[in-house]
Amino acid sequence: MLQQLIARYKRLRTEHFLRQTFQCSYAFVGMGQHSLTNLYPVLSHLGVRLKYICVATERKGSFIAHRYPGTRVTTSLAEVLGDDEVRGVFVATSPSAHYPIALQVLQSGKSLFVEKPPCTSLAQLDSLISARQRHGSSVAMVGLQQRYAPAVVTLRKRLCREHLVSYDLHYLTGTYPEGDALLDLFIHPLDLVVHLFGKPEVIACQQVGPGGMLLMLRHHSITGTLELSTAYAWTTAEERLTVHSTAGIYQLSIPDELAFEPLPRSVGGIPTEKLWTRGRTTQHLHCRSMQPVMACNTVYTQGYYGEIERFLHAVEGRPSHIATSLENVRDTYQLIGQLWPR
Repeated sequence: MLQQLIARYKRLRTEHFLRQTFQCSYAFVGMGQHSLTNLYPVLSHLGVRLKYICVATERKGSFIAHRYPGTRVTTSLAEVLGDDEVRGVFVATSPSAHYPIALQVLQSGKSLFVEKPPCTSLAQLDSLISARQRHGSSVAMVGLQQRYAPAVVTLRKRLCREHLVSYDLHYLTGTYPEGDALLDLFIHPLDLVVHLFGKPEVIACQQVGPGGMLLMLRHHSITGTLELSTAYAWTTAEERLTVHSTAGIYQLSIPDELAFEPLPRSVGGIPTEKLWTRGRTTQHLHCRSMQPVMACNTVYTQGYYGEIERFLHAVEGRPSHIATSLENVRDTYQLIGQLWPR
């Protein structure tokens, strides 16, 4: 009997997934290592119909044609945008090319998913917002995937119910000679604190060594410090957030682990931990395990799966909450503009 129930559950779960189909046609502009590792696998898993893959050179296109049979490979963005059958366009090229391509997609009236950074300044972001409004693009979404990471979603829900005190965030990597560390890397932790705590005010900003910066930000209900640096090593790179509330301490090791340690109570102002010793219990709110299921896959825990799925649902008119619309990332770009005027 138990085996029958298990088999029935697995069958229903599989059938539920297979019924979730997407009817529209899409195009993808770009095919770099990030796309191949994190975005294309999600699209394949979801069964998305990519009608076009648009790349910069015919040489790269010749390789793609053999790997993705049935998908038209082109070097012409105009061809993609001129096809009325294409409803949504994914843009994940070199960061410097995101803004002009995103602007053309929005001017065509098609929905847009653009990897971070969508642009280099608040002025450019506002021009994208205006283009979306003028040309009727239904969805315009930025690929800041951390907002969709399950651990971050859980933490944000918990923090909404807490009285917050302070936070401390460390984003530490190795050197980054191939691009703009601010817009390619530091945008993630800056956007994370804006997402979790709201619009910030810069209290202090100090350069620390080559590629390092210490910040102090004040939000509506909490003040925090950030260390952003490329002066460490990629082999030990980390992004770690500690949030102190009156109820306890949250530890987020992005993107896989979220733990909460309640603070000891006091009686009449006397801390009970001084009266008797008891082991403090840590609650593991989210932790990626070794199980070979989607929920434990890194593209899921890092948020790539969630962001793409929500974009597809929104384009096809299904209920979907977009946490990274162009409008939603204005506060992040305002913060970046205050720290690094361009």
